[in-house]
Amino acid sequence: MKRTLILILISLLWVAQVQANPLPFVVSDVRVEGLQQVDPGTVFRNFPIAAGDQVGAAELSSATRQLFRSGYFDDVQLNRDGDVLVLVLRERPAVAIIRIDGNKAIKTDQLREGLRQSGLQEGDVFRRATLDQIELDLMRVYASQGRYGADINTQVETLPGNRVALNINITEGRIATIQHINIVGNESFSDSELTDLFSLKLPNFWSFYTKSDQYSREKLAGDLERLRSHYLDRGYINFSIDSTQVSISPDKQDVFITVGITEGQQYRVGEVIMVGNLVVPEDQLLSKMSLGEGDVFSRREMTDSQERLERLLGDQGYMFANVSPIPQVNEQDGTISLRFFIEPGKLTYVRRVLVRGNSRSADEVVRREVEQMEAAIVSTSAIERSKQRLERTGHFRTVNVETRPVPGTDDQVDIEFAVEEQQSGQLTASVGFSQSEGIILQFGVAQENFLGTGKSVDFNISNSSTLREYRFNFLDPYFTVDGVSRGYNFYYREENFDEDDRGDYNTDGIGGGITFGYPIDDYQRLSFSGDVEYLRLKPNDIFVDGDSYKAIREYIDRNGDDYLNVKLTAGWSDNRLNRGFFPTRGYAQGATLEVSLPGSDLEYYRAQYNNRLYWPINDDETWIAALRGRVGYADTYGSDKDYPFFKNFYAGGLNTVRGFEANTLGPRYSRGANSSRARSMGGNVLVAGSAELIFPTPFLRDNSSWRTLVFMDAGNVFSTKCLTVGGSKPANCVEGVDFGELRYSAGVGLSWLTPIGPLSISLAKALNSKDGDETEVFQFVLGQTF
Repeated sequence: MKRTLILILISLLWVAQVQANPLPFVVSDVRVEGLQQVDPGTVFRNFPIAAGDQVGAAELSSATRQLFRSGYFDDVQLNRDGDVLVLVLRERPAVAIIRIDGNKAIKTDQLREGLRQSGLQEGDVFRRATLDQIELDLMRVYASQGRYGADINTQVETLPGNRVALNINITEGRIATIQHINIVGNESFSDSELTDLFSLKLPNFWSFYTKSDQYSREKLAGDLERLRSHYLDRGYINFSIDSTQVSISPDKQDVFITVGITEGQQYRVGEVIMVGNLVVPEDQLLSKMSLGEGDVFSRREMTDSQERLERLLGDQGYMFANVSPIPQVNEQDGTISLRFFIEPGKLTYVRRVLVRGNSRSADEVVRREVEQMEAAIVSTSAIERSKQRLERTGHFRTVNVETRPVPGTDDQVDIEFAVEEQQSGQLTASVGFSQSEGIILQFGVAQENFLGTGKSVDFNISNSSTLREYRFNFLDPYFTVDGVSRGYNFYYREENFDEDDRGDYNTDGIGGGITFGYPIDDYQRLSFSGDVEYLRLKPNDIFVDGDSYKAIREYIDRNGDDYLNVKLTAGWSDNRLNRGFFPTRGYAQGATLEVSLPGSDLEYYRAQYNNRLYWPINDDETWIAALRGRVGYADTYGSDKDYPFFKNFYAGGLNTVRGFEANTLGPRYSRGANSSRARSMGGNVLVAGSAELIFPTPFLRDNSSWRTLVFMDAGNVFSTKCLTVGGSKPANCVEGVDFGELRYSAGVGLSWLTPIGPLSISLAKALNSKDGDETEVFQFVLGQTF
């Protein structure tokens, strides 16, 4: 209205001037008056008339409107001084200061950035319309956070020099929470079953972290889709959501959600028929079906069956096959007949397998992992397995597969594996600490892809209060073309068993061996190794009057203190975990059997089995149940030899039973006057297990580097034959396996992948400690995860 009056006024002024100065006329110059802050160049860029132009009333009116649209001026007057066009302007005020007060949920810097993007910042020309729009935008932002009671109050303060200060006062209010979710019309499922599907929840213990009790339109839309899928996957194909009502209490603090639904009739599957070009026997196609006659119809199962059928056809060489499910509803008997229309297309062959990006690795290193052969019928499973095998080598940062039709043919494709190599050489130096081992220093040089051949070479040095070791390893993963590996290892090792509570003795050892590995499939592997080692046993003379020292001396008197052994070790592993660190699903298990050959100074065998099992509780795989187990048994097979106690198993600590000091469980031996603590020397039988519940780390949005859990541990070690002191067993050593002697603990654990390595911490309570047990509530280690 104001602008219209201004334009009318300008027109009247021009009518008055036209009588004295007739139009049109040629402009000899343009003079600008009234500028304070706006640059004259800005005026001339937005005013299309220049010296030398012939103008009339229409041109002047259009130029005036264009200058108004620039947004810099509140008033524009055009005067004529002879042939000089005079622009008399009144500028809009400039924004000198923006004051924001009352905001806590949104930081001031974020608000200022939002104002800047909306066209309002200090130094800009003030526009009231922009400020009004910003008020609305801020209200929408706070409403999206559930702060429906938020209020935005803006004040414009006039300052000298045609400037203004903007005072934005914010009352954020409390976040409105969901107080009721009501589903109307459900008969087949209870309210609790259906509301459990929703990500929106009523306030609960975890609401402060999950924010699930705060209303969001996007979350509600996702919840309604989950509700729909729930019914469609259970045969209710006529299910509908009739209404969705979201209401807010008068004080804008509470949200109430009501969803009206119609369930309809539940349908079952009638006949299942394969039609079209059945290039694969029908019984093979039907075997991929998860829906059969009489089953409750499920949209998800129908889609999954479609995908399995297409995968089956792709494995048979029909790479471009199309499977279309066609459900036919029979209202009379409440069934749905499923017809899967098969369009296999032509049998597809692989013309070439191409490799790109392997600048350092030999072509053979890539191709030996590829299962899909050239000139063979294409197999989608073989292509996918090839990609996974290449990723598992560790030589490549990324592996991408592209399948391209061969020009001029309709039954041939080229398959290209594009790899991005990563540094295969590593120079590592690390510092770690553990309560049982103290400071751990490590230095290593490793080349996983030596000279691009795929072979690995590494040399490692470890030094701690319990272990000093020098080790060299070499591995050829493809000693033979079918994946048999061969490796060598050499080591020198000094172990101080006293430092980590495993016994009052030290051992020095040197040895080496050769290892062969045989793949069973993509997950399982067998390994066999032969090693020769020389060991020397040295008792700690400080505890010369204790049973532990005397038992060691008696063992040395009967068996000597240095030993030359030839060992054979067989192993089996089955790893189906989805990740190396912090797995969320799958399992891994393994077993080893170590046997010293007859004629060795030590005649013994040592068997172990361990497993880990993870299964996710929710779809996001943030809540996970886990089980871990480990058992071991060792003994001598020679009638004239004693089992070497320094090959015993140990229990207690982060690896077995948390809450008990590391390596302190099991049969105990006194240590004489120099120590009041009896000493465990392990046992030849080990039983240990854990049950864990993994949950999202509180207060963190990104849990990729963190893992928190609650656990319960159980375990112990036992001796079937105690060491003798003076020809008889000590009083504190009880022979045999007694599951009543298992120790239990419970607590919470935290693992963090720090820049210098994984850090694990546990707070545990020993639940059934007995006299002589050494408990420890707080335990940690750098270099290991749970």
